Amino acid sequence: MPAPFFGRAGRELFKAASRPWRANRVWQAIETPLPQKCCSRSFTCQPAFRQPASRASRAAPKPNSIPRASVRPLPILAASTGLLTLLFTVFQPVSHESIDVPAQIPPGPSTEAPIDDDDDDDNDDGLPRYRLAEIKEHGPNAQRPWVIYEDKVYDITDWVAAHPGGEVILRAAGGCIEPYWDIFSIHKSQYVRDILAQYVVGRVHPDDLENGRPLQNAIEDPFVLDPKRDTRLRRITEKPCNAETPGDELARSFLTPNETFYVRNHMWVPVIDEAEADSHTIAIELPDGEVKTYSVGELKARFKQYSITAVLQCSGNRRNDMTRHAKKTNGLQWTVGAISNAKWEGVRLRDVLADAGLSLAEPGEDARHVQFSGLEAYGASIPIEAAIDPRGDVLLAFKMNDKPLPRDHGFPVRVVVPGHVAARAVKWVHKIVVADEESTTTWQRKDYKCFGPNETKQDWDKYKSIQVMPITSAITRTRLKPKDGETTTSHLKLETTASGRVVQIEGYAYSGGGREIQRVDISLDGGATWDQAKLLNDTEQEKGSQTWCWKRWAYEGVLPEVKVVNGEAKTTFVVKATDDAYNTQPESHKSIYNLRGNLATAWHRVDFDCKTGDCWGEKARQTN
Repeated sequence: MPAPFFGRAGRELFKAASRPWRANRVWQAIETPLPQKCCSRSFTCQPAFRQPASRASRAAPKPNSIPRASVRPLPILAASTGLLTLLFTVFQPVSHESIDVPAQIPPGPSTEAPIDDDDDDDNDDGLPRYRLAEIKEHGPNAQRPWVIYEDKVYDITDWVAAHPGGEVILRAAGGCIEPYWDIFSIHKSQYVRDILAQYVVGRVHPDDLENGRPLQNAIEDPFVLDPKRDTRLRRITEKPCNAETPGDELARSFLTPNETFYVRNHMWVPVIDEAEADSHTIAIELPDGEVKTYSVGELKARFKQYSITAVLQCSGNRRNDMTRHAKKTNGLQWTVGAISNAKWEGVRLRDVLADAGLSLAEPGEDARHVQFSGLEAYGASIPIEAAIDPRGDVLLAFKMNDKPLPRDHGFPVRVVVPGHVAARAVKWVHKIVVADEESTTTWQRKDYKCFGPNETKQDWDKYKSIQVMPITSAITRTRLKPKDGETTTSHLKLETTASGRVVQIEGYAYSGGGREIQRVDISLDGGATWDQAKLLNDTEQEKGSQTWCWKRWAYEGVLPEVKVVNGEAKTTFVVKATDDAYNTQPESHKSIYNLRGNLATAWHRVDFDCKTGDCWGEKARQTN
């Protein structure tokens, strides 16, 4: 059900009551407790349970309430920023399931009376008015944290459980949200506002408003220490940085240079001094609770190191294709560049787990998943079978393309899970837990899943998390082959077309799970006729127990005869790939549409202008 419903329902409840109730009591009445385990002791996506606030009136427990534990301190990197990462919710969808309002709403935990402003002419919305001093009391350590947006007050207590950044959101409690949105400008969207609207509990008292808005305190920008990025990267968002490898760089070399390897960040980049990199530690926790800690220096010295060449690919790669060819999707609108290939070097995870005391032969019933936690609060997990498979090549990697990991890519150590979605390759890893359940983070349980084209109500428990990636391919570069005597084709006469000219096309193909690409099919006329591309021989650079890397391909063909219609003469190039298990790509994005836009792997289609010899408007930039 659309989010605005909740705002309307809340206002009706307020008007019906003799004393306005807070909107969150509805949510408390229907709230389903979540599992309390978490892969990180410092960060969690479970509800933020706290000790009661100082005012006794706020400490009354709910009937049959779950005991609440105090919050542990956040790591310094998060705590020092005071950053509202609620703003990252744009990267994950919310459930649109309808909610039935209970006939009787139980009393809430607070009997605090709002400011009496019955004489206020603007009090016809039924919302109570709160002074800024009162709102400030609902800060990070309060039982029920609040935030302000414009002149309204929102109780985000129940959102903490679903917030991707866990308790990092609490650093902004008790104040205004706008200063953070000025930093995270991408979140100034109706989508995010609709999420926040579900939690409105009141308005700021008129005496604390200036020109209709409360005064705002300046905040520090946590991204000021982020690394500088290559200008060739195509930026999707600035803060956090999400940028894809440009098309003309994708197939230029087998190994993607570190500078142009695509960047997928959920938050700011942790700062670790190079001189202290070997002192960075990873704690390994086994199902019996035993914990063993390793420093990066110890891992390098004690364990044999291995090299693999492997693709990392975001589950949202080519999401923009699904949006254009099916319908609107939620998430970053990646084109074909949220994928890159690199050489990774590090120690095998299975070796470290065995040293920590895990039996690789019989891990046990309580060892079904391996959970990873990063310094910036991100967390994910993989099945135990993938982690301990001797041919799975899962690494704790220190190097990328023979150089220390760049900061954007996990310095000083990250997980690399070849053949799997990159969401499982946790960067800046500092804790690994062997558990009987998958990671409890939102990124694992309420994101990176695929629903059917008709499933707009997302039951996150219905399907498994994405792990092994399906087959995909893409066209990354096209150009007309110059004729004899030509040095460029950038100035074709408009009265002619390129029909009959030779076109050169390049791209990549990839299949997860260690499956090798067997064939790439190309069509120059929208799929009416087909031919096969040449697969480039990069085998000398391939490393690993299985085929974890992509296959570059190239094709030359004669453009078909294209008629000029309404002054335009266009054809459509199409590519599809087949792997060694004879998996092939679906024909249309409509057939695999999902609201989140994950796994957009349908045939890749590119319109080609036969009058200008141009794709994507890039022809003027290309020379022979």
